[in-house]
Amino acid sequence: MSGWPALEKYLDRAPTSKEMMGWIELIVSQGIRRAGYSADSWTEEWAAEQFRETGLEDVRLEPLDTPIWRPRSAAFEIWPVGRPGEVTRFTGLALPYTTPTEGTEGRLVRMEDGEVGGGIAVQEIGFTQLPQTEVEARATDAYDPEGVFPDLVQTVPFDLPHVLDFDIAIKDGATAYVGLLTGVPWETSDFYWPYDAELRSIPGIWLSGSDGERVRELMASGACEGRIISDATITEETTHNVVGTLPGASDHWVIIGSHHDGPWASAVEDASGVALVLAQARFWASVPQELRPHNMLFLLTSGHMAGAAGTQAFIAAHPELFPQVVLEMHLEHAARQAIVVDGEVVPTDDPEVRWWFTTQAPALERLVADSIAAEDLRRSWILSPTAFAPNPATDGAYFYYTGVPLVQLITTPMYIFDPRDTPDKVDQQSLVPLTMGAARIIAGTHGCEPDTLRVPLPSD
Repeated sequence: MSGWPALEKYLDRAPTSKEMMGWIELIVSQGIRRAGYSADSWTEEWAAEQFRETGLEDVRLEPLDTPIWRPRSAAFEIWPVGRPGEVTRFTGLALPYTTPTEGTEGRLVRMEDGEVGGGIAVQEIGFTQLPQTEVEARATDAYDPEGVFPDLVQTVPFDLPHVLDFDIAIKDGATAYVGLLTGVPWETSDFYWPYDAELRSIPGIWLSGSDGERVRELMASGACEGRIISDATITEETTHNVVGTLPGASDHWVIIGSHHDGPWASAVEDASGVALVLAQARFWASVPQELRPHNMLFLLTSGHMAGAAGTQAFIAAHPELFPQVVLEMHLEHAARQAIVVDGEVVPTDDPEVRWWFTTQAPALERLVADSIAAEDLRRSWILSPTAFAPNPATDGAYFYYTGVPLVQLITTPMYIFDPRDTPDKVDQQSLVPLTMGAARIIAGTHGCEPDTLRVPLPSD
């Protein structure tokens, strides 16, 4: 026997949703889990031990140099031109990896007014409302048995038209940047963006919506000057990818990955991804080797919030592996959709919209669609790897350039970069279906060769 039917008698060996939530809550309880922080170092060691206890082989921590940003404080002061004694002071969060300063001053200029050169650029930011009808135009397939997609509008945690405008401000000669989160539907300055770990040459700060409205009022009353004070350190330190393997029925490989760091204590981003990878490891370790379609490599990367440093390091360290890879699967963010009620982010009983970035090999797309439907993973889109950008919007994005076939799951709930990403936001009822759906996809690669599901990259 081969493929999924032969595995069905082992399904009760997969972890329960209660076990998976226990893992997630334990990880979250360690605290802020940015790469290089003690909570993330703990998670590396803990995940490696879980791999060993599960029965994985060649379990190891692969080191990599990672840029580490540790903010201490950030403040913004504003006063009317010529009246420096009338200072209004706000505190916020420095934009990650921006330049610390003991005090950068300048005239305040709205980004939309242009001419920011030599001044402090000020910009209002909001989260984009994304109608699913716009996603439909980019999708290759969908599983929406409720029929909600035509009327569903998703709040994504980006201001898509202005997602990198602070880089425009730098290019145009601004001396600093102030982002006013007036369009975020709850009160926060804790917006962990950007996370590409690119060192910016000027300081920047996020201010909450109410503080942003006050800044807007002060600027509307007349010309203003301001000052940013930002205390942070940026260092390069050693962190680790966590790796383990299982032998399979072929000499080829399936990679199952996610990342272990997060912007805050972050339950969805990505303690839930760690749990989904551990669940795959537990399940596949429980079945005989001959029923594993290929050798399996389980990967939890470091530094996702530092420019996907771990994914890039793993790819650079293992070039010999990719010609033998039948499938690379990434599993991120088992998330509940949330709404904002009286200023609080409240999870609903519905899952967040799921994006399955899938290589456009017809057999693979059918396999993914059938597996999603079999596990009733509603609100799912199947998208090409380049549906939104030159690569998938996932921690596994750089695997795209190796040419291996991809199935990469991610959701983008609006709270993903905020400390409000707590265990109640995890879509617990989907943890087991996601585990089984992923296992079905992997099982469906039985008999595939490395080239079976590949398609040429556009540059080939």
